[in-house]
Amino acid sequence: MSTEATATETALAEQQARHIVYCGVCTLPPEYCEFGGTAKKCREWLENNHPDMHERLYSEEAVAATLSTLSVDAQKRAAKDSQKKEAKAAAAEAKAAETKAQAQVLIKRVERNKRKYVTAVSGLEAHGMDLKKVAKEWGKKFATGSSVTKTASGGEEVVVQGDNSDEIFDWVVDVAGVPEANVDCIEDKKKKAT
Repeated sequence: MSTEATATETALAEQQARHIVYCGVCTLPPEYCEFGGTAKKCREWLENNHPDMHERLYSEEAVAATLSTLSVDAQKRAAKDSQKKEAKAAAAEAKAAETKAQAQVLIKRVERNKRKYVTAVSGLEAHGMDLKKVAKEWGKKFATGSSVTKTASGGEEVVVQGDNSDEIFDWVVDVAGVPEANVDCIEDKKKKAT
């Protein structure tokens, strides 16, 4: 009976859960980050957060050992593929930075009734902001109702009750870091129904 108990104890000890590290950028295990589109960012994340694993995967010896198992043609293909992936990632990063630099933020003050206004802000998502979080923050900051609504053109905008266009302009420039040249304030009057 004691031999059976010892055998089950050793079997349980062998079946302990393994600790697996997942990349903070692409959410894959670090061994598979090279197959994603963000290999460079993944490598930087791994170097900052898990230097021992980075050394094991990307040291000179590890790379040389991996390449030595490939044939000459496969080594050339691997080098060409890695250059293509790096160029593609750099081009995507440059394109994202360019679109962010050209994106306009529109702040519209819309007349609702005679002396009642709402402020609608569109174009924030191009600068990497979560519209729901921004709406919630503005609602608290200005002590008014604010929400995210869909526009007629298919986009989304943050609508804040009241005339807060000047304060929102300051917040977008100071807190969000959007250049003043990319922020436009527009006054829009609602047309009377005839």
